[in-house]
Amino acid sequence: MPRSRAQGRLTTMPMIRPVRQTAPQFRVTMARDAQDLIAAQRLRYDVFVRELGGGGDMVDHDAGLERDRFDPFFDHLLLHDVTEGQVVGVYRMLRSDQARAAGQFYSEDEYDLSPLRRSGRNLLELGRSCLHRDYRGGMAMHYLWSALAAYVADNHIDILFGVASFHGTDVQALAAPLSLLHHRHLAPPEVRVRARAAAFQSMNLIHEDTLDRRAAMLQVPALIKAYLRLGGVVGEGAWIDRTFNTTDVCLVMDTAQMNTRQSRLYTSRSGA
Repeated sequence: MPRSRAQGRLTTMPMIRPVRQTAPQFRVTMARDAQDLIAAQRLRYDVFVRELGGGGDMVDHDAGLERDRFDPFFDHLLLHDVTEGQVVGVYRMLRSDQARAAGQFYSEDEYDLSPLRRSGRNLLELGRSCLHRDYRGGMAMHYLWSALAAYVADNHIDILFGVASFHGTDVQALAAPLSLLHHRHLAPPEVRVRARAAAFQSMNLIHEDTLDRRAAMLQVPALIKAYLRLGGVVGEGAWIDRTFNTTDVCLVMDTAQMNTRQSRLYTSRSGA
């Protein structure tokens, strides 16, 4: 699930990008070796560090790689534009068995995942989802999500979860969308994870009766909206992540409900 504008950027003349002469030809693969992982980490650096101002203890600024200690344990989906010969989208996924090998799920530093662990259901954590800026708003994300759906089916996943982010840590600026998520999309108690006390931020900031829901939804990032459309719900409280310059929420999705809603979305779009 996605992460946190670049800080200290020098003022330069706008860069003129060449117009792509051919439509992208997409292919999705799983990272197989160190070079594949480096390609994912390079794109993540471009998005999360250069573009959005994130950081981290293991970020390699000299090599331009955004990485952390969990990378070796995750499976990494790579979206390639074959016509350009580059990786333009990534997603990383951590199954329960991989989390045991890593010692924890990545998001357990931010959220108490006890309700999910007690559920006895097969879990998959999502993270570090991003697209190259030239590929946003088109079909690229559809290819990644289709590959993710196949992975979920192959591994008999019951619940997807992971942190998703609002840019910035000014809670008052985010009061409306956070309150909307709390009032309208709070997870049921049996799967309601909770942000840990160290950086817990209540999302119940504006009373529902006075909340402009339409304006609030306009502030919700596109990826979070997509998860909500597929039946996603959020845990209790946000987490203020000053390292990544983000305010995080934890999204939880039941894959059975997700598959039903996804089918309806695709059916309505195809006109069938």
